[in-house]
Amino acid sequence: MRILITGGSGFIGSALCRSLVADDADVVVLTRNAQRARSRLPEQVALIERLGEAGEVDAVVNLAGENLAERRWTETRKQAIRASRIGTTRALIEWMAAQSNKPRALVSGSAIGWYGACGDEELDEEARPGEDFAARLCRDWEAEAEKAGALGVRVCRIRTGVVLDTGGGALAKMLLPFRLGVGGRLGDGRQWMSWIARSDLVDLIRWLIDTAAAQGAYNATAPQPAINADFTRMLGAALHRPALLPMPAFALRAMLGEMADLLLTGQRVLPVRAQAQGFAFRHRDLAATLNAILG
Repeated sequence: MRILITGGSGFIGSALCRSLVADDADVVVLTRNAQRARSRLPEQVALIERLGEAGEVDAVVNLAGENLAERRWTETRKQAIRASRIGTTRALIEWMAAQSNKPRALVSGSAIGWYGACGDEELDEEARPGEDFAARLCRDWEAEAEKAGALGVRVCRIRTGVVLDTGGGALAKMLLPFRLGVGGRLGDGRQWMSWIARSDLVDLIRWLIDTAAAQGAYNATAPQPAINADFTRMLGAALHRPALLPMPAFALRAMLGEMADLLLTGQRVLPVRAQAQGFAFRHRDLAATLNAILG
């Protein structure tokens, strides 16, 4: 199988590439910087800088996008975030439309930010989208991906939660303060954190590529979300450090502005569709997952 991946050198994409290459898949990564991507990916991965070089592929995995949490959300930053997701997806759809032999499947990224702030409500894939910036971004991103359906391409949209593993993602940003003994809950700690182990996310993406009956939205979150206070307590325990110094909500908002809402409001998201269709999560218990990741 030949698979085209955007965002293939990132935290999730690089793990997906390694998994696919280990099973002898033919992997092509679209990248803006082939030299940098080469240092992060197995040598078997082919790198291209233009879609026209992709050739015929069996499936596309679309993970491209600027990091939402990289810096404060100015209006210019918001436009760049939207363009990196929606613009890339639009270019993929236009490229697919021009192919005589179209990919069979598109697995396209999204996030649980789709749901907005929903308190303690349990959210499956049928829940309505929110109205904040992140929710509107996810809604428009998914709508762009869905256009591939009119071309006869099977479309799966993955709404990803907090991805846990070493070497990147939210966990990497949290480790230093916790290792220094100055970590703790964010705000009141009652907000839900819907998480997923990176290895389970890779398995889910591969399952969506291979499962002909899979189509539509899928929550890429472990079956047992946790509130932030419990998450930080378990992280401290895994590192053998206290987790006693909370970060007040007003301080986070002063530092991060609107972006602080990503940390202070949460979603209690459940992977209902994937489990109903037979996908099995290997990492369901948060404490055990953190212990396994952190050794």
